Amino acid sequence: MAALVSVNVGLPKDVAWQGRTVHTGVWKAPVDGPVMLRRLNLDGDGQGDLAGHGGEQRAVLVYQLDSYRHWRDVLGRDDLTPGAFGENFTVDGLPDDEVCIGDRFRVGDALVEVTQPRVTCYRVGLRLGEPRLPALLVAHHRPGFYLRVLADGEVRAGDELVKVADGPERVTVAEIDALLYLPGHDRAAVVRALRVGALSPGWKASLRALLDEPADRPGNPGLGAVAPPPAWAGFRPLVVTGVHPETADVTSLRLAAPDGTPLPPPVAGQFLTVQLAAGLVRSYSLSGPPAGASYRISVKLEPGGAGGRFLRDHVRAGMTLDTAAPRGAFTLDRSDRPVLLVSAGIGATPLLAMLHDLAGHRSGRAVWWLHGARDGAGHVFAAEVRALLAALPSGREVVCYSRPRPQDRPGVDYTRAGHLDAGVLGGLDLPPAAVAYVCGPPGFMDDVTAALTAAGVAEVHREQFSALAAQTPGVRPAAAGPPRSRPGPGPTVTFARSGVTAGWSDGDGSVLALAEDCRVPVRWSCRTGVCHTCETGLLSGDVDSVPEPLDPPAAGTVLICCARPRTDLVLDL
Repeated sequence: MAALVSVNVGLPKDVAWQGRTVHTGVWKAPVDGPVMLRRLNLDGDGQGDLAGHGGEQRAVLVYQLDSYRHWRDVLGRDDLTPGAFGENFTVDGLPDDEVCIGDRFRVGDALVEVTQPRVTCYRVGLRLGEPRLPALLVAHHRPGFYLRVLADGEVRAGDELVKVADGPERVTVAEIDALLYLPGHDRAAVVRALRVGALSPGWKASLRALLDEPADRPGNPGLGAVAPPPAWAGFRPLVVTGVHPETADVTSLRLAAPDGTPLPPPVAGQFLTVQLAAGLVRSYSLSGPPAGASYRISVKLEPGGAGGRFLRDHVRAGMTLDTAAPRGAFTLDRSDRPVLLVSAGIGATPLLAMLHDLAGHRSGRAVWWLHGARDGAGHVFAAEVRALLAALPSGREVVCYSRPRPQDRPGVDYTRAGHLDAGVLGGLDLPPAAVAYVCGPPGFMDDVTAALTAAGVAEVHREQFSALAAQTPGVRPAAAGPPRSRPGPGPTVTFARSGVTAGWSDGDGSVLALAEDCRVPVRWSCRTGVCHTCETGLLSGDVDSVPEPLDPPAAGTVLICCARPRTDLVLDL
């Protein structure tokens, strides 16, 4: 019989960490006497980051005395007291390799159900001053688990946890934790786990993603999008075979192998990264047919943009550009579902490649081309898009001009005056079963994504040309300037999306820490090679990993929280 040894609560607070301030609820302390357990948490308890912790599926975190004893020996710690691992219930019994997802327990007056393992993040390591802990919890098969509250009630230390129902399929907490975070990802075990109704929606989505990708493709699609492996490592020279103005501020380049041999076909939606000059590295979406003999990229000449200015002033047919292989996970799926291709301005480029692919295969899918431009002068690829849609039996086009010129013809050049926005999308009777691909300015993508979701479209994919927004859970925003380059005695690390090159120093610890020092927007959660949130495209160079990730990243990528440069690096960051 399992026993509730300690009930621990704590409200979020700000704590100092590595020169920053973290808002976290990981500090828990025992409570004497009865405590009311409600649907979302215990009275007096709270979570600092509801994106990763808390909520109905993660109302109560459980950790076991046996694991306390384990870590006392492994870490050489004698200061571990109830609540030290951020748990609400410290229990005697209920080991992770015996408790199953869907098990139900009566504790005090409450009824609870096991929903998922602990989410591994850096804050449990922060609490104990042991940065390795997120990885150790997974590697040692001792994550702990969350409970959902089925019936409110008072609980107190000393209560027994009485099992009242077994979870179906008997999938243990340790088993499902390893299934997601450790190598292997046995597909039969994933199918079995997905049959457990009590499993939290987030974990179900991760496990479904494991099934959706080819089993032999490196990487962990359950933790992040996995792109096809790059066709070549590093950069290779490609020759510019053509320079074609599309509009006054958009120019297309065609690139081919210098010896005329066919280039490896990209997947529709991917991008190329080119070294335009020393320290000037830029990525541009492929806009041409994936099956073509050459690659086409289309570039908007932004005012003040160094890449566009270089292309305008220096790039001519016959010159050679060092180019990385096509990359990216923003790619057209191969289902028969309707497709929504939604763009604004130069955001049309990756979607145009998808449209080429659909037309080239004479796809019978319903295809919607939804595009926003300022006016006819800025309506890039207009004739090309219409010719491609005409080759599709179920192609439709809606084009909005925000400021049409007098010579722009409604019903001919454009469909509606005004912005492509929620009002337009909401009136189109879009098929909910569609898969949507969205590209354009960040504000446009946010608005369109919300509108598509409101219209019932469940699957929306987005592509962003610039650096992605930072994801630093719990860290209070601090005043900072734009990304900055920095000298260093070691290999150079170029952050291509941010336009920054920095020199490595041994004191940096990891590429992630170097990026933070250079104010490059970064995304992370565990900082120990478990969660794959920091997985980043490695365009060229070699790294050592310290520590080694528990599950290797996808081909052509690196976990920057573990990476240290062995040579000069170029990263898609």
